[in-house]
Amino acid sequence: MKTNFIEELKWRGMLHDVMPGTEELLNKGVVTGYIGFDPTADSLGVGNMVQIMTLLHFQQAGHKPIALVGGATGMVGDPSGKSLERNLLSEETLNHNLNCQQKQLEKFLDFNTLDNAAQIVNNYDWFKQFSFLEFIRDVGKYLTVNYMLAKDSVKNRLENGMSFTEFSYQLVQGYDFYYLWKNKGVMLQMGGSDQWGNIVTGSELIRKKEGGESFALTTPLIKKADGTKFGKSESGNVWLDRNKTSPYKFYQFWLNASDEDAKTYIRIFTLFTREQIEAIELEQAAAKHTRVLQKALAKDITIRVHSESDYNAAIEASEILFGKGTAESLQKLLEEDFLSVFEGVEQYKLLIEILNDGIALVDLLTDKTTIFPSKGEARKMIQGGGVSINKQKIEDVNFQLTTSHLLNNKYMLVQKGKKNYSLVVF
Repeated sequence: MKTNFIEELKWRGMLHDVMPGTEELLNKGVVTGYIGFDPTADSLGVGNMVQIMTLLHFQQAGHKPIALVGGATGMVGDPSGKSLERNLLSEETLNHNLNCQQKQLEKFLDFNTLDNAAQIVNNYDWFKQFSFLEFIRDVGKYLTVNYMLAKDSVKNRLENGMSFTEFSYQLVQGYDFYYLWKNKGVMLQMGGSDQWGNIVTGSELIRKKEGGESFALTTPLIKKADGTKFGKSESGNVWLDRNKTSPYKFYQFWLNASDEDAKTYIRIFTLFTREQIEAIELEQAAAKHTRVLQKALAKDITIRVHSESDYNAAIEASEILFGKGTAESLQKLLEEDFLSVFEGVEQYKLLIEILNDGIALVDLLTDKTTIFPSKGEARKMIQGGGVSINKQKIEDVNFQLTTSHLLNNKYMLVQKGKKNYSLVVF
């Protein structure tokens, strides 16, 4: 069933600014709209998810979404919200990044079956033959320097200096809107609230150059309840690419959201209905310790970005860390998930040769590592059932370890007590 796009964004907390007349336009019939994506990395991050979800809601409302990947603008650099000039990328790197991002977008948007199938365009395709002289003649003359200086993205940088390259960015993005309006019937540009200035530059260019009408809509920038930046974890950006952020870490990012943040995120990043969300919130309010809100959010988004099997693996990995996992579930973990789960635990590196003839468990725990300060303490803990190797409890003080006890042919997980882990890497 088709939804009302503006109403959907409103109740989800995803509407910031909207140009007058936009809602009326959307109510008349199918509208083609676009959002630009920055191609400076070979993966989109969770920060891009707001815009991906905006395009998804747009398509579900019966409209045609276009994702513009900025092969040309990636060579220039968008100054919005930045204090430093961006490193410029080669054409080869940009093309690699664009291909990777397209595969990620295809997980969310329907590019094939619908009448309003999504489309990806690359602005390098219309800029590569555009000479500098043609550009300043056919585009630059329509916008005054005063108009461009008034934009926040420019004003915020003037004090410390801004290159002409970055100053010209809004003209380049403005021309994107004009080109898509002229050649693909695009009537609406959407983006984050920091893009408002660049978006209306495009509308102004369409008006001045052709006397045409176009529309704009922006979403709010997401911040955590504590004021810190959304989309970052302790180890940096949270990516949609499993090789940059493992599915386990991705799942944990959402699971660890505060109650307040989870209420915001579940509206923005899932397709749950208002009734479903309110029911989950009531359940959470009745028993906060269950964290049903975070679990529902983390499950939904992990399955859509990765897969159900990745979600199940993340659950198993989480249970291992918190003491509920079994030796069998530990053996099944992929190496990337295993390393993600035990990232940050105490590690010891040893030569694998010491396992060839076997080594006494007590010697490993004391002579080869400092997991226990003395053999007496190690023996006492083993006899009391307090030591496990790879989640297998060992109560024999004379137990010998060999290469058969390795996980992924190189790791041995030592557990002392309930939650004290050490990782031995051979």
